[in-house]
Amino acid sequence: MIANRHTQVYDSTKRPAPAIEEIRQVFRYRYLIGQLLRRDILTRYKRSALGVAWTMINPLGTMLILAVVFSQVFKMEGYASFILTGLMAWNFFAQASNAAIINLVWGGGLIKRIYIPRTSFAIAAVGTGLVNLALALIPLIVVVVINGLKITWAIVFLPVPILLLAMFTLGVGLFLSSFAVYFPDVAEMYQIVLTAWMYLTPIIYPVDRLPELAQKIIPFVNPMYWLVELFRMPIYAGKIPPWSMIWPISLLCIVVLVFGWWFFCRRADEMAYRI
Repeated sequence: MIANRHTQVYDSTKRPAPAIEEIRQVFRYRYLIGQLLRRDILTRYKRSALGVAWTMINPLGTMLILAVVFSQVFKMEGYASFILTGLMAWNFFAQASNAAIINLVWGGGLIKRIYIPRTSFAIAAVGTGLVNLALALIPLIVVVVINGLKITWAIVFLPVPILLLAMFTLGVGLFLSSFAVYFPDVAEMYQIVLTAWMYLTPIIYPVDRLPELAQKIIPFVNPMYWLVELFRMPIYAGKIPPWSMIWPISLLCIVVLVFGWWFFCRRADEMAYRI
C-alpha cells in the first residue's frame, strides 16, 4: 500500500490575525448578516400600528418639544431644523451603538448553537440604524423647507458624514460589546453616559452661545461635536464643510473603527463561553 504523500497538516501558527479572519468571515456570512438586519427591522415595527412611520414621528416629536421649550432661549433662524439635524445624527449613534451591545448579549443562544461572526450583531445594528436614518431624512427635508431654509447642492455631500457616523458607531459599539459580554452592567452604565454625552453635544444649543472656555473644551474632547456638525452643515447651513474639518474627524473615525474591531476580535473566540 502506497502512503499518501499529500497529507494536509493544519498549522495553527499560519492562522491569519483574528481581525483579518473576522473580515473574511463577515464577507462569507453576509447573507446571514442581512437576515439579522431584516429581523431587527421587522421585529421593531411588527406590532406597531404606525410601523416604520415611527422612524419619522419620533425625531419630529422630540424636535417639536425642544423647539417650543428653547426657541425663546436660542433665537435663531430655522431653529427647528437646527435641532432636528442634530437629533438625527445623535439618535443614529446612540441607538445603533446601544443595539450593538444588547444584540450581542441577547444573541448568545445563537452563538452557542451555530457559528456566526461575532461582529455580525454590531454590523446588523449599525445597518438597521442606517435604514432608520435614511427614512428619517424625508421629514427632515420637509422641515427644512417649511422653515424657509434652502436645499442646496451641498446635500450631495451628506453620505460622507453618514459614513463617518457609521464607522465611529461601529467602532464604539464593538469596543463596548467586548466588555458587556463579561460585565452585563456595562449596557446600563452606557445609558447614563449617553445622557451626559448628549448634553455635551451641541444638539439643542449652538456652541457659540456657551462660555468661551466651554467653546474650546467641547470640540477638543467630544468627537460627536464634529460628527454632528458635519451632518448638520450640508442641510442646515447649505454648504460643504471645509477640508480642515473633514480630514481630522475622518482620521479619528478610522482609528476608532480599526481599534474597536481589533479589540473585539481578540476576544471573539471566548465569547461563546461567556454569554
